[in-house]
Amino acid sequence: MIQINAPQIGPEEIEAVIKVMKSGTLTHGLGAGPMVTEFENSFAKSVKAKYAVAMNSGTAALHSALTTVGVKAGDEVILPSFTFVSTAEVVVMLGARPVFVDIEPDTYTVSPKAVERAITKKTKAIMPVDLYGLPADMHPIREIADEHGLKIVEDAAQAHGATYKGKPPGAFADAACWSFYGSKNMTTGEGGMLTTNNQEIAETPRYIRSHGEKQKYKSIMLGHNYHMPEIEAAIGCEQLKKLPKFVARRRKNAERLTQKLGKTRKLQLPTEPKGFKCSYYLYTVKLKNAGREKRDGVVEQLKQKGIGAFVFYVNPIHLMPYYRRFGRYKLPATEKASEQVFSLPVHPGITDKQVDFIAEALMHLVK
Repeated sequence: MIQINAPQIGPEEIEAVIKVMKSGTLTHGLGAGPMVTEFENSFAKSVKAKYAVAMNSGTAALHSALTTVGVKAGDEVILPSFTFVSTAEVVVMLGARPVFVDIEPDTYTVSPKAVERAITKKTKAIMPVDLYGLPADMHPIREIADEHGLKIVEDAAQAHGATYKGKPPGAFADAACWSFYGSKNMTTGEGGMLTTNNQEIAETPRYIRSHGEKQKYKSIMLGHNYHMPEIEAAIGCEQLKKLPKFVARRRKNAERLTQKLGKTRKLQLPTEPKGFKCSYYLYTVKLKNAGREKRDGVVEQLKQKGIGAFVFYVNPIHLMPYYRRFGRYKLPATEKASEQVFSLPVHPGITDKQVDFIAEALMHLVK
């Protein structure tokens, strides 16, 4: 089976883990061990941010970021429904209300116009999501936030190696949050990172990740156990060095797929608007003029051929049983995408021959 994503682990990561294990320092009381600190500094530099705070998951980073920018019970946070549930989950964890808005039909990222229409007196923050490796349209979202005095927490969990207007994710946000889950463009197994150019926003998450402690056994606020272990940070340092090559290969595979699949009009292929650079965490196509049943049939037939096609996200958050309590929404572009899109493997472990096989198999199925 050609997996939808596969971690690219080499001897460098293995040696880094062994080195940490031999050192005897596996973690740190305040979450700031030597490897975590090195990883934070290297990652901040790579995304041109002044500060980076390592966490044990991307969800922890999102939760800490929203807490830090002041989201609390009774507030509203605007976000897309077409994303992984953790984006909404952290809003609810703080007692705030997620307000779901629609996406752009071509990029699948949040619509700035829909964001602006959803603003109320209770709105505290906006959470754009860089979906499938493509950044959200951050410039107009930043203008909207500034006009209304709102904070932006950018969910960049899928966007390692992407750029927007020549800048990495986070450049137009108050904070950006990243995931290093095993499927991501670079991984630590689990893990996350919060990046920001604001010193105050960088300071509070360091307390949150360690039970609210400013120093050991001196909690100054409510916190959590969000430490990143030293072993994960060591893996992250090695993965970060390889990230440019990983992304270059993903883009090469995506370009080859686009060239092959461009021969049919039955598929809407990924778009990369001017000024955007996609890191192709996923290569997502839309089966035009089709419903959920036909799309699912194509995905199943691809799997039978050994191609790990997958549907992200088959159930938009606003239609999930738990999240219906936050309001009834009609999001046509979101709902249509959930019925028609599916993703194909383009990770760095895939060869040109495999890319051609994926393209040929899909072309045959949609004829």
